[in-house]
Amino acid sequence: MATLEDAAGRDDRTVVEARSETVSLTDQTNLLPRRKVIAVFFGLSLCILVSCLDSTIVATALPTISAAFNAGSVVSWVPSAYFLTSTAFQPLYGRFSDIFGRKAALCMAMGIFMLGSLAAGFSRSITQLIVLRGVAGAGGGGIVSMAQIVISDVVSLRDRGKYQGIIGVVVAFGFAVGPLLGGVLAEKAGWRWCFWVTLPVSACAVAVVILVVPLKQVEGNIGKKLAVVDYVGTALTLVSCTLVILPLIWGGVTFPWSSPVVLAPLFAGAVTVALFCLWEWKGARLPIVPMYIFKQVTVTGVYITMLINGFVFYSSLFYLPQYFQVGLGYSAIRSGIFLLPVLVSQTLASFISGQIITWTGRYRATIYVGFGIWTIACGCLSTVTPATTKGLLVFFMLLAGTGAGGTLQTTTVAAQASVSRRDMSVVTAVRNFIRLLGGTLSLAIGATIINNSLRHSMTSLGLPSSAISAILDDPTILGARTSASDASFASLGVSPAAAERILGAYVQGFRAVFILNASLNAVATLAAIVLIKHTELMRGDEDDLRKKAIDEALQASEKNSIMEAKVEPPSLPDAATQNV
Repeated sequence: MATLEDAAGRDDRTVVEARSETVSLTDQTNLLPRRKVIAVFFGLSLCILVSCLDSTIVATALPTISAAFNAGSVVSWVPSAYFLTSTAFQPLYGRFSDIFGRKAALCMAMGIFMLGSLAAGFSRSITQLIVLRGVAGAGGGGIVSMAQIVISDVVSLRDRGKYQGIIGVVVAFGFAVGPLLGGVLAEKAGWRWCFWVTLPVSACAVAVVILVVPLKQVEGNIGKKLAVVDYVGTALTLVSCTLVILPLIWGGVTFPWSSPVVLAPLFAGAVTVALFCLWEWKGARLPIVPMYIFKQVTVTGVYITMLINGFVFYSSLFYLPQYFQVGLGYSAIRSGIFLLPVLVSQTLASFISGQIITWTGRYRATIYVGFGIWTIACGCLSTVTPATTKGLLVFFMLLAGTGAGGTLQTTTVAAQASVSRRDMSVVTAVRNFIRLLGGTLSLAIGATIINNSLRHSMTSLGLPSSAISAILDDPTILGARTSASDASFASLGVSPAAAERILGAYVQGFRAVFILNASLNAVATLAAIVLIKHTELMRGDEDDLRKKAIDEALQASEKNSIMEAKVEPPSLPDAATQNV
């Protein structure tokens, strides 16, 4: 039944369509028979696997990179730069795929990602590495979104839960293998290989995409469409993200929170965000983020929960390995092993939740339960100490993975079901944009909390500024109590007792991050219950499109059979004929 919100949404759509009167977007829905879906799905899974491997390999190698460049106070910018650019470019890929086609947009994303990763491995300074990770992020931001959009083109709405759930399995597999691979590479081969190791898989993924992803001809004049791409909106997104994230990293660490260097960018960022929203609402001919999509309550609910999902997921992904290495004294490889339980349970939860959607046509309960379990898990992780038994730690990690797995792909289906097919690619891209924005904020805020806790402890002990800077640049020396580390502390004028207090403050910073994660997940649970509504997972024309796909596959098969019959070589005469 239509609602006042639906009517308002249609009115806003009418305004946008009037502004884009010369822009014609091709409906790229192309439901495929199951055999072809499997081939396409394999290619997309390779792309997603590359993206996930890259994130977790780099996360595990951060302490090694920090030590190599003596850059502990800024090493969080290595992942932050990646997420900053991938966040800013994320929505653009939705529109690029509408204009130029899904395959072209996906190949462009993979190409930029590969170029940035290759160059990052040759970095000679932490500044170079940060910049080149930003280049890789400009491509990496589109990989997962484009894979989800292509799946939505070739699979019916109800079946998407199953396939998106399997994508969740691929994601979890990449996150499970990545920490182990990152730990081995960081310790045995060197940190540079953490950026190069994904390149062969990336090349294979691009080749498979070119060969198997269906290409639906995009209609219209490409030149005119290129002219109406929302470049202003993209620039405003990049500028606003930078202006917001930079002061969050600086605050309390590089500069005091009251410093104009911190407050001015924050204010400018807020103004830029307002300008972006105004431009997208009133100015853009083909907006990358049409404001009318926020009139759908479910879409708004999904975006709120995904902002929190990204914050909690990526802060856990990047800070748990560091906590294990510094707070618990684990090696890089062992810290990667202890991430396996969360990723294995996430795999199972993602797969099962996708199957539940396909079987029942419902998704809300899975989202509620997922965020609820995740809230409990984050609270439990905040209590972990060196005295915590390994079995209990594994249980907490399993709990966290179960909660995360129930919220990742289900929210994609919820958002896509709430809008028309025309808006599906944009809504999907913005959903991933907001999730990455949460991840970017988490890295900045997490680094601020941990470094501030560390700095406050060292200041209270009366340590000289040189010692404070040295420990902030390489906090890994706190986790390994060896004769070498004791000598390092002695050279800095830090006694063993003071070192223990500093380590305690460092651990307390990590606990504060986990408590924040638990609080945010509780908010996400409430937001999901109040805002995410049920929508039937069936569009009126999907049966006809599915039948058309089957008919086209049969016709193609018959055509191939006829062609094979025409080129069949003549049979050789038998021996009896030859002897006559």
